[in-house]
Amino acid sequence: MTTSPGTTALITGAGSGMGLETARLLARDGAAVALVGRRQEALDAVAATIRAEGGTALALAADITRPDDVTRVLDRVRAELGPVDVLVNNAGSASSVLNPRWLPHDQWRQVLDVNLTAVFQLTQAVLPDMLDRSTGTIVTVSSLAAVNPNLLGGAAYGAAKAGVRNFMTFLHNTFRNQGLRAITVLPGEADTPILDNRARPPAPEERAGMVQPEDVAEAIRLAVALPQRVVLQEIVVAPTRQRDTSADLEISRWAGAPADAAPQA
Repeated sequence: MTTSPGTTALITGAGSGMGLETARLLARDGAAVALVGRRQEALDAVAATIRAEGGTALALAADITRPDDVTRVLDRVRAELGPVDVLVNNAGSASSVLNPRWLPHDQWRQVLDVNLTAVFQLTQAVLPDMLDRSTGTIVTVSSLAAVNPNLLGGAAYGAAKAGVRNFMTFLHNTFRNQGLRAITVLPGEADTPILDNRARPPAPEERAGMVQPEDVAEAIRLAVALPQRVVLQEIVVAPTRQRDTSADLEISRWAGAPADAAPQA
């Protein structure tokens, strides 16, 4: 199974983690990949790797929460690679404060902007071309926090990931008979850079047992590469072994709490 030559895939959060691995796999399968993220240097490095492997890559730094940036990115991709056949909404963000009791409003908005609003904006931008051609695939990386939210990801992250899962189901129900495949990927605990911002970043030996970025990328590749007549509407990618997170949850409960509110050691 391979992506058809001539396919254009746009991947957000492509500078590291799941986005990087997904871009490499789709490029190896023959897709021209548009790499979108915040850091131009990181995107350029990924693009160089893909080109060294014989692939085609376009690196575009952008803030996908800004409508003007989304428009600029889509205009460049259409002009240089053609209309988007595959959109992979992978960019993610989590708050540093997890408990809604202490969660600042600006962190709530920022997490929803990246994980939910940006997905809507990018989807709205690619939908006309996909529906006009009666074919297209939109893959969104949600999270198992969408169905089992807790203090590891935090209140904002769980709400945003649940919202985006709902939005993808809406797309599936509304546009499937017009040729659109809307696919939600729900990873469990995954070893990605977002873990570095947790109240207690997991140790290397804990990360080794988690879902790895290449595992999620392989699931995305499978969903994209299957014939257009088939849609894997929802894919759960979880660690085989479940670790004890009770200590992490307790630490996360008090992240960002006022000094006089946190329990005394």
